[in-house]
Amino acid sequence: MAAPTDNPRDLASTQLAALQNLWPEVIRGNGFYQARLEACGMIAPPATVAEFSARVPFTTKADLVADQAAHPPYGTDLTYPIARYTRCHQTSGTRGAPLRWLDTPESWEVMVDDWVELLGVAGIGPGDRILFAFSFGPFLGFWLGFEAGQKVGALCFPGGGMSSPLRLRVLLENSCSVLCCTPTYALRLAEVAAAEGLDLNRSQVRTIIVAGEPGGSLPATRQRLETAWRGARVFDHHGMTETGPVTFENPAIPGHLRLFENSFLAEVIDPGTGKPQTIGETGELVLTTLRRIGSPLLRYRTGDLVRARTAPNNSLLFEGGILGRVDDMVVVRGINVYPAALDEIIRAVPEAGEYRVTFDTRGALTELNLELEASDAVAKEVARRLQRALGLRISVTAVSAQSLPRFEHKAHRWQRR
Repeated sequence: MAAPTDNPRDLASTQLAALQNLWPEVIRGNGFYQARLEACGMIAPPATVAEFSARVPFTTKADLVADQAAHPPYGTDLTYPIARYTRCHQTSGTRGAPLRWLDTPESWEVMVDDWVELLGVAGIGPGDRILFAFSFGPFLGFWLGFEAGQKVGALCFPGGGMSSPLRLRVLLENSCSVLCCTPTYALRLAEVAAAEGLDLNRSQVRTIIVAGEPGGSLPATRQRLETAWRGARVFDHHGMTETGPVTFENPAIPGHLRLFENSFLAEVIDPGTGKPQTIGETGELVLTTLRRIGSPLLRYRTGDLVRARTAPNNSLLFEGGILGRVDDMVVVRGINVYPAALDEIIRAVPEAGEYRVTFDTRGALTELNLELEASDAVAKEVARRLQRALGLRISVTAVSAQSLPRFEHKAHRWQRR
């Protein structure tokens, strides 16, 4: 496993060396990037990271979808013959056609080692018992975390194919100390525990690792999770099937995610112009995978919105975690509204329950409506807070408890009419 470095000069040289090491492998065998690099005159490895960013074009999900459609089923972003690959995962398909992603044993082990680092930073090791409360479906999810948990000596429990009450019983009966799931599902499990008469005071959970959606780095969501789980520490992380694990929480600076800097080159750009954003500005995260050589990505536009900061040791941090998605933003009367921002406002009201947002963009002005499981008084309070924070009057309708959909994994609360 590559050891993290806090020396910015050493890190820059390490990243450049990894990029240069990747280059001949890609040029020799990867059909997708051979054509792209030849077109931009980059057959030779870049001499600097600046040259790489200036000359190599962005890769988009649309590029990858088109490539897999033209060369089914896996496309041409494969550096080695197909016989070298031993893992196949798939994106969720919630934002268009799903992508199939293959990994060699070497690329897979690189990503497992990043998860080992994540677990170490979270203080998880021998003696811990981890419940992975997700479906173990074709998307990457917590597959890597499960293998990393075994590698650090923890006892790992797969939660696929279980109902929420059964997962809770497994967690309680086996004295699990760590829970891995989405922020939404961690809150759902606490809700189910109350309905089933399962006392979370008996829970041994001291750490909740969350991923899959914004929330783990948002103060109001973290507070609600930690209250529901009797003081358990929330630890945020994010990744993608196409990239693998990307960030992990810096425990010294809560609410910030740190990049796996040995595995990625990161850029933050203006989503509209593609120009670099300065530190502190919100922009789209662009990633280059440095060690996933079997199925690499060069300057991949992730669609994730971040606000970059630098830590005292000059490592790259993302304040507030993943702030949202570029394509999730809704413009309401000239104001940019992001789901994560709305979620943070709602979660700050303890009596506010599940919610659903509907929006209509067919008319001259976008209309936004919020249904909230709460009393009329709480709904009015949420409406006041939304107006104060966003400068918008948003219709908030109180609905009865348990009347809105529940989610076991990624929540889909926003619906376009």
